[in-house]
Amino acid sequence: MAVDLKSKKNLLIIGLLIVAIVMVLQLFNLQILDEQYKITASNNAFRYDVRYPARGIIFDRNGNILVGNQTAYDIMITPYEIKDLDTADLCSIFDLNIEDVRKTLADYRKNRRRIGYQSLPFVKQVSPEQYSVFLEKAYKFNGFSAIPRTIRDYPYNACGNLLGYISEADSTFLRKNPEYRRGDYIGRTGIELSYEGILKGEKGYNIFLRDVHNKVKSSFSEGEYDKDAVPGKNIVASIDAELQQYVEMLMQNKVGSVVAIEPSTGEILTLVSSPGLEVSKLASINKYYNEIVNDPLKPMFNRAVMSPYPPGSVFKLVNGLIALQEGVIDTATTYPCNMGYKVGRGIACHAHPSPTNLTTSIMMSCNAYYANAFRLIIDNPAYPNVTSAFEKWREYVKSFGFGLKLGSDLPGEQGGVLPSTEGYDKIHGKDRWKSLSIISLSIGQGELGTTPLHLANLAATIANRGYYHTPHIIKNAEDTILNQSFSERHYTMVDTSNFKKIIEGMYLAVNAPPGSGATAWRVAVPGLDICGKTGTAENPHGKDHSVFICFAPKDNPKIAVAAYIENAGFGATWAAPVASLLIEKYLKGSVGRKELEERIVNSNLIQNIRK
Repeated sequence: MAVDLKSKKNLLIIGLLIVAIVMVLQLFNLQILDEQYKITASNNAFRYDVRYPARGIIFDRNGNILVGNQTAYDIMITPYEIKDLDTADLCSIFDLNIEDVRKTLADYRKNRRRIGYQSLPFVKQVSPEQYSVFLEKAYKFNGFSAIPRTIRDYPYNACGNLLGYISEADSTFLRKNPEYRRGDYIGRTGIELSYEGILKGEKGYNIFLRDVHNKVKSSFSEGEYDKDAVPGKNIVASIDAELQQYVEMLMQNKVGSVVAIEPSTGEILTLVSSPGLEVSKLASINKYYNEIVNDPLKPMFNRAVMSPYPPGSVFKLVNGLIALQEGVIDTATTYPCNMGYKVGRGIACHAHPSPTNLTTSIMMSCNAYYANAFRLIIDNPAYPNVTSAFEKWREYVKSFGFGLKLGSDLPGEQGGVLPSTEGYDKIHGKDRWKSLSIISLSIGQGELGTTPLHLANLAATIANRGYYHTPHIIKNAEDTILNQSFSERHYTMVDTSNFKKIIEGMYLAVNAPPGSGATAWRVAVPGLDICGKTGTAENPHGKDHSVFICFAPKDNPKIAVAAYIENAGFGATWAAPVASLLIEKYLKGSVGRKELEERIVNSNLIQNIRK
């Protein structure tokens, strides 16, 4: 028994010795060998100066710089070190109000203990010229220093809403994103927001040693533990900068948007929201922010992806495709039109030759034809009731991307509005509505709401004969795999063969001769084979909206476009010329129709909005 107790005692002693040795070795490692822990433990003896990275550059599809960087400086203040400050001279360098500065300094003195030896931003983003003057007089400004950083530079006067802006992270953002710190700048809108994680880079720092009087003495350990800032990665946008600039010129003094897509890829070639953010104001957004947000025309509102407009007559293409797929019409089906559809409350139409078949109904944009076709879809005896037929129609429409967010990489994208059975039950009463109750859907009116991005995607879908790629704004990014879903094809529920029948009508709408009843013959461009469809969307708040979608050329299309101009009237008068000039510029490199171009550029349609 005594032997067992002695053995246990020896084991306990040995165990304690092992623990003691391990602890001593670990303390030796922490205090002598591992300098990193000494840095952490002695943190109050060091000053860390942040090194901000340059944000990634944004190029257009042709290698032109859309967003670059230029050097600026943040002037920092360490309140504890301020001594014999020449306040007047400091204010003259940075154009500051001396009373405001004195008030700020008084606040710092009041909170001196809490602030300690922290360095705080005093003046942000000063120019290199101001920084040079500051350096010459630095001996007058104890407690002040400068940190270099980059600010955004915009070589092209275009793409304001697309590119977006950056600004300092606020407290709300910092609470949700603890990896950021006060003083960091973040993307707020556009590409800057969507690709913040790629563009931002990684901060670094320099460590300086303080003496016993808390004065900065030297770089710690000759910079061995300094960390270099890692620049953000560069991005190549799908945008054509020259084309974007051109379309923004066409859309000046107009309210609306224009979207152009490369059908084979879904890459967005141009996206204009007008009026939009002026590029000249992006770098100093805080200076102009109140002016921008108080503008009644809302330049920060990206109409191309946020505004759910009624599509108007361009939606006839969707109903025509559904009717073909359902087998309720064919290309030989004809209907008369005597200035409209006369059943029930009726739908008015413009004067044109009658009757029309599928091809000529598209060419002449006949309302009566699509009222008849829509009623055949909804009253189809192949379905047990109107509700079932309507739900099937809704499935078709959703397969084109309507009523859904398309999944683009554009911030704020909206899904638009697609009516539902439940909605109509509330309006009309359950099982008390029929095809005539919702006949306005036949011509793209009523409860439908689509963004211009949806309409451009429709043009691309028809150009592809039945499928689309998710529209997106970025082609590639440095050392980064982008969203692989952008390369996937999204097929509609309509057979390819039916698209060919619709396209023939779109081709004639633009290329048929004058006097044929074609709605868009004035915007034909020889050799480009533009296929299009006009629309005039009713607007209860004023003049009708002008709409046009198109693609070109007819075979192997290279571009698909939607133009939507608010309160502008007929689609053929304003939206169609804008879209066709865009296509001519893109496919030919220049525009030959100077008279038309001049008319569009010099027209002011904003006055229609303000009346």
